[in-house]
Amino acid sequence: MYKVEVFEDKFLMYKLYEASTNSSVVICPERGGIITSYIVNGEEVFYLDKETFYDEKSNIRGGNPILFPICGQLEQGKYELNKKVYRMKNHGVARTNAWGVIDTKNNNMAAVKLSLKSSEITKEEFPFDFELIFTYTLKDGKLTIDQEYINNSNEIMPIYAGFHPYFKAKGKDISYDTDAENYLDYNDMKIKRYTGNIDLENMNESAAFIDEKKNNISFELKDLKRKITLSYGKEFKYIVLWTVKEKEFICVEPWMSRNGALNSKEGLVYINPKESLKTFLTFEIQTNI
Repeated sequence: MYKVEVFEDKFLMYKLYEASTNSSVVICPERGGIITSYIVNGEEVFYLDKETFYDEKSNIRGGNPILFPICGQLEQGKYELNKKVYRMKNHGVARTNAWGVIDTKNNNMAAVKLSLKSSEITKEEFPFDFELIFTYTLKDGKLTIDQEYINNSNEIMPIYAGFHPYFKAKGKDISYDTDAENYLDYNDMKIKRYTGNIDLENMNESAAFIDEKKNNISFELKDLKRKITLSYGKEFKYIVLWTVKEKEFICVEPWMSRNGALNSKEGLVYINPKESLKTFLTFEIQTNI
């Protein structure tokens, strides 16, 4: 019923497969631990620009990139910590470094456990000893990412992690089932009342729900007859919405804090020395609705 397969597609790939729901998840540890494919009932959920995936110098446009230790970008690409200035690329270091595989399971589920440890390369941008341990699990068609963020340093470690899932979509004027009452429109930097739908089609910049409390969000992609529900730990306080004009995807992204938090210090999550933070993200897909 469950299988974990290893194959090559330029990079070494791990495929989780569940026969009963005809579902699968494909992960590439070498390319930032990214999920490149998520199929439920035989239908692909994620968008992927394969050219960016195969080009090791490109940021991957698609799948589910991991954002750590920051989400979004920093002003002028830099921040100050302990009176020293560091430079960090958009979305941090996790998506641009190779992860290692710790374990796989195919008993009553299909799962793979990955790890990313700090290195001299990561410390140039983020001067902490850390380890990330993520477990990807496929069961009953649901995809769950259990996360552990470990601070192996002797000082407190600030983070605001997140994810950047690209969902295949045609229409971009979408109603979101959320208890958020307001969103920040990054196109004019104004906080606006959420009235039941947001049309991303002509937005150059993103929008972000800023006051959600129930830790899940659902939306229907009517053209694809599909409903998607994301559930996540309380640490993810913001949902960022983004697209690119004339590309058939929307991004619905759980973030722990808003853009630029390493500079503003607003909403940072702090992990004490020799301690860790555990949380999760689950995707549930209904097809043919």
